Amino acid sequence: MSNKYIGKAVKRVEDKRFITGKGKYTDDMILPGQTYAYIIRSPYAHAQVKSIDISQALATEGVVAVFTGDDIAQSGINGVPAGWQVNFKNGDIMKEPPHPLLVGTGSTVKHVGDAVAVVIAESKEIAADAAELVEIDYEVFDAVVNPAEAVKEGAPLVHESAPNNIAFDWEIGNPKAEVDEAIANSHHVTSLEFVNQRMVPNPIEPRSAIGHYESSSDRYTLYTSTQNPHLIRLLMCAFVLGIPEHKVRVVGPDVGGGFGSKIFHYTEEALVTWCSKQIERPVKWTSERSEAFITDAHGRDHVTHAEMGFDKDGNVTALRIKTFANLGAYLSTFAPAVPTYLHGTLLQGLYTTPKIHLDMTCAFTHTNAVDAYRGAGRPEATYLLERLMDLAAHEMGVDPVELRLKNFIPPFDGVNQPGYQTQVALQYDSGNYHEVLRRGVAMLGYEEFRKAQTEAAQSNKLLGVGFSTYIEACGIAPSAVVGALGARAGLYEVGQVRVQPTGKVSVYTGAHSHGQGHETTFAQVVADKLGIPLEDVEIHHGDTETVAFGMGTYGSRSLAVGGSAIVKSLEKIIEKGAKIAAHKLEANEEDLTFADGKYTVNGTDKSVAFGDIALTAYVPHNYPAGLEPGLDFSSFYDPANFTYPYGCHIAVVEVDKETGKVSLKRFIAVDDVGNVINPMIVDGQIHGGLAQGIGQALLEGAIFDENGQLINGSYMDYCMPRADDLPMFELDRTETPCPHNPLGVKGAGEAGCIGSTPAVVNAVLDALWSGGFGHVKDILMPTTPERVWRAMNS
Repeated sequence: MSNKYIGKAVKRVEDKRFITGKGKYTDDMILPGQTYAYIIRSPYAHAQVKSIDISQALATEGVVAVFTGDDIAQSGINGVPAGWQVNFKNGDIMKEPPHPLLVGTGSTVKHVGDAVAVVIAESKEIAADAAELVEIDYEVFDAVVNPAEAVKEGAPLVHESAPNNIAFDWEIGNPKAEVDEAIANSHHVTSLEFVNQRMVPNPIEPRSAIGHYESSSDRYTLYTSTQNPHLIRLLMCAFVLGIPEHKVRVVGPDVGGGFGSKIFHYTEEALVTWCSKQIERPVKWTSERSEAFITDAHGRDHVTHAEMGFDKDGNVTALRIKTFANLGAYLSTFAPAVPTYLHGTLLQGLYTTPKIHLDMTCAFTHTNAVDAYRGAGRPEATYLLERLMDLAAHEMGVDPVELRLKNFIPPFDGVNQPGYQTQVALQYDSGNYHEVLRRGVAMLGYEEFRKAQTEAAQSNKLLGVGFSTYIEACGIAPSAVVGALGARAGLYEVGQVRVQPTGKVSVYTGAHSHGQGHETTFAQVVADKLGIPLEDVEIHHGDTETVAFGMGTYGSRSLAVGGSAIVKSLEKIIEKGAKIAAHKLEANEEDLTFADGKYTVNGTDKSVAFGDIALTAYVPHNYPAGLEPGLDFSSFYDPANFTYPYGCHIAVVEVDKETGKVSLKRFIAVDDVGNVINPMIVDGQIHGGLAQGIGQALLEGAIFDENGQLINGSYMDYCMPRADDLPMFELDRTETPCPHNPLGVKGAGEAGCIGSTPAVVNAVLDALWSGGFGHVKDILMPTTPERVWRAMNS
């Protein structure tokens, strides 16, 4: 490749339409004859629907139809399935209760916001007004919202089919008896009980869907703000509505952020599709913001007790964990995978811990579903490890940097040294973990900081520094492995490259952008590989009609998996182009070199440009015998392994001893995401992830009361980070290529969200310890001034 574009901070080509207001989102669309849906949702977390009276709503002028759960049931429609199967540690089958599109009469709603009926009208205002006229009689029951409480005997049941509200019990690691013995024989054991609180994703664009059935062709189109068009079509057709896939087109137009919350197949997508056929008109639903708080899948929500053992020299001997993970009322698409295979398999972290055991209980509660939220399981694993590491350093009176360096896995590149096999199933690809920490410490000016901290301890403004080193598994794969672990779909990606007769290139990818800059980074790869100008490349995505298949965008997989699929197709094009070039140049194919957009006969000045080859492929007058015309290839890429980005995050905070207010003064992030295609886009991804991770540490968290009501379900109450809550981020990176994909990339989209949260909490505690509050072991996130003040005064 020419590397004219790869590694360069090329401006995003898609930004022109966004900043000029030319983006096209689902809610922007108005189809001929379009109607509007308003979904009536339960105000109770746990109640039986005794009766529904829709007569007044139906009589309202402008109302087209009203449907209830009874209508859905009579149509024989199934509920929305989970996309992952995790069995109990004893081999029993995971409990998978149905998730109905609408809860019918005599059935029970499972969370506030559970859908009971839908009103369809000529305008959204008429639909909303008519919904007020629907009379529903509920019998209200007790609810449970905490996963550790939900599994206790006598807790209110969410589903009769899941005794004690347990979806599954699961374990990973070494035999528990071995870990118990190693903990018992440790010189020092650090214990910590903590909550990784529930998070609300809050992308800037709320979810929206338009179902459009055309009776003339007996075909359906679903427009939806999704990260995953092909998976939505597969699940909706095969499992919910029973429609042949070839009769359904799913389009994900421009998507205004997702953070994981738009991966999943939601009930509303199938509902508007079904409703459209019933009335033979398009049906649009767009979530209101308050509705999104109680219907979008949330993230995190773990209750954990963890113990880390050390020998007398400070080497980690064992890690023992018991976690209760909240899955909410229903199993969302990837929900079973998040606390297990995306969390449990990352508990080695960067450390040589010889014995690890996780006992995970995943519980149903009367809350909306919990699924993948930026980082998905890896932030929870990193938080657990990094909080233990800093607390252990404090308890043993050693430096937290030195304790980490002592226990890091030695450097390996995955080529000259094999990948590192962990105790929790995964094998890391490549890494030099010491380097990112040392570089971060140098950027901090560690010695100078400790001097300033000592001076500040005599004042009311305490200083603290928190360290966090992390690893994540992304570019989820390979299909055979994840299939054995419970995935109900393959996790490959598809990339089609179509060269036009003029040498211009159209690329069709199954990855789907919702802010990552695919139209730029994919074009950079193609332009360099073919030696053509960037403006000669166009990227297409998000439409099942034009892209053969694909598995969407999540888990930082776009370049590692989607980009690699494109590279495979480019290699086929270059190979076929060489056959055409050899014929035109009257040379042997093996004597040609392709570089800078032309084929050259080695040792001569005879060459032919790529554009000439493209034209010849479509005007094959002078053409190799037996070779098909055209220059168009599609490839499936199924990776050999996950990719494993890693890094070091360092937070510096100031804590007001009188009020407990925490001010973030500095934040340093040294990340290794493998080879970098566009450093500007990578930096932007890191910035966004840092804001979300810091938001969890200082500001955010969903709060349910004992009745299952989300009491901070609006922006008036749910506090997200704003610009003045954050300092200018100080970024650096190392580049350790992934050895098993052709681009050497690892993924950057979630890194900032994984390492930042424990760095901030560790910094807050370090500040308290410096001021004489050594008794404080933990502070519940978010670390609000009240919580910090109470911890100091406990």
